[in-house]
Amino acid sequence: MRKASFSVIIAALLLAGCGRPVQNDADDAGNPLEATARERGIVHAGSTEPTGVFERTHDIGRDAMCVVPDGAGQWRFAVTASYGTGLSCAASGRLMREGDGWRLRFAGAEGCEVLVREEEDELRLPGTLPAQCANLCPARASLSGLRLPRASWAEDDARRLQMRDKKGNMILPCGR
Repeated sequence: MRKASFSVIIAALLLAGCGRPVQNDADDAGNPLEATARERGIVHAGSTEPTGVFERTHDIGRDAMCVVPDGAGQWRFAVTASYGTGLSCAASGRLMREGDGWRLRFAGAEGCEVLVREEEDELRLPGTLPAQCANLCPARASLSGLRLPRASWAEDDARRLQMRDKKGNMILPCGR
């Protein structure tokens, strides 16, 4: 008897949802909570710009990237990846739109460029980097295959993101 009652309740709930209109982004346009969330970078506004913060914390450290505007159609970035105690990689450079991805040009490594894509709110670096990128990271560390989920679309968050420099000091690499 209970099994039948449970099935009837589930069927009723499913049918109740059938008459609801489909909600799309335009429905939220006048919602003050949605507008505030977009202003603060909590909710993505559908922009095609990479500005913001990409970040992942894991059991051996934190990987992070900040991206801020740097002129018309250009951005600058800083990225750090942790590989455990005492082993990390920190790099920076410029970024520009290329097709459906972003071209990262790393500073201090002539010819070190990679095309990255943002898929499902995650920035994905290729699994193999060009030979010119070999000196970006010390020892066994590498940025190849790095995946960073988007944490914010806000420029202010990117400017406030703290990272360790090569000497271990906390800095704001996108803060200026």
